[in-house]
Amino acid sequence: MIYAFDTYYYDNFAKTVCIAFENWNSEKETAVYSEKIPITADYESGAFYKRELPCILHLLKKMNLNEEDVIIVDGYVSLNSDGKLGLGGYLFKELYEKYPVIGIAKINFRKKISTE
Repeated sequence: MIYAFDTYYYDNFAKTVCIAFENWNSEKETAVYSEKIPITADYESGAFYKRELPCILHLLKKMNLNEEDVIIVDGYVSLNSDGKLGLGGYLFKELYEKYPVIGIAKINFRKKISTE
């Protein structure tokens, strides 16, 4: 099974949605999971996982992952060539490195450089 996660934010809540599908050629989802939980952290560049990881982990409690399952997240697995973890990397660690995590990011990551 392939599980694709995304979270969006409004007011003081985060809504996480996961679409499950059998394989990469599936034309229709197998299941859709969603839930709304309170936001636990503000957005922080380079530490997006602090905000989104709790949402994904909470929703994962509703699923029974199997050894061959794959997870897709809206974000990076690694932020740089030095191995700095992104959302996907932290999720991989939280899941005891048992399931492959694929990160799909829309924007190149650039850490803000302090001008002070």
